[in-house]
Amino acid sequence: MTKKIEVLIIEDDKRISDIHRRFIEKVEGFQVIGSAYTGEEAKDWIISYRPDLILLDVYLPDTLGTDLLTIIQDHSPETDIIFITAAAEADIVKKAFRSGVADYILKPLTFEKFKESLFSYKAKRDILASDGDVQEDFIKSLWNNNAATPNYELEAAPPKGIDPITKEKVVKHMQKIEQGVTAEGLGLEIGVSRSTARRYLEYLVSERRVHAELIYGTVGRPERRYFIH
Repeated sequence: MTKKIEVLIIEDDKRISDIHRRFIEKVEGFQVIGSAYTGEEAKDWIISYRPDLILLDVYLPDTLGTDLLTIIQDHSPETDIIFITAAAEADIVKKAFRSGVADYILKPLTFEKFKESLFSYKAKRDILASDGDVQEDFIKSLWNNNAATPNYELEAAPPKGIDPITKEKVVKHMQKIEQGVTAEGLGLEIGVSRSTARRYLEYLVSERRVHAELIYGTVGRPERRYFIH
């Protein structure tokens, strides 16, 4: 069984921390190991548990989240960090970027934004966990989210549940459809279930080969439609 990515939430607002926890519970491959509401609590968690990933707010009651970066680097250098904050000051953004923060999400946070960030993070983490060579496009994508979409046909194995042949079948099918496709429509076209189609589509979103839009019709709920880049 694949080990889940262990997440520590550092957020002073318990209500928002609980929202983050519920969001994570909806994303496969991640699990929350704890929540810290102050810088002192966060230090204890970091030193004792060395989580795989930290969701970090900037404004804590006793310190700034950026002040924890050195603690993380000194005591848990393998821990990755995603900032989720309302802070947009240039010095804070610069410090986060120079410290190798994996992503920087401004509040208010939506589940779609949250999920996209985690999927993108996990896709990069899976590739970096391999021993094979990494292609140039992927190396570019690690530091430039606008870089050309990497070709993930690497010597590394794809995440569990993603078959490279099926993935390319999905890509080739979408290249023929200018108006985009829903998960249900794709499933019918290539002969897989709606949930399987959605898994491949969301994985392609994390690779930035596909983007999703909510299309509002005249009646009923909006549908999530996927378009190839």
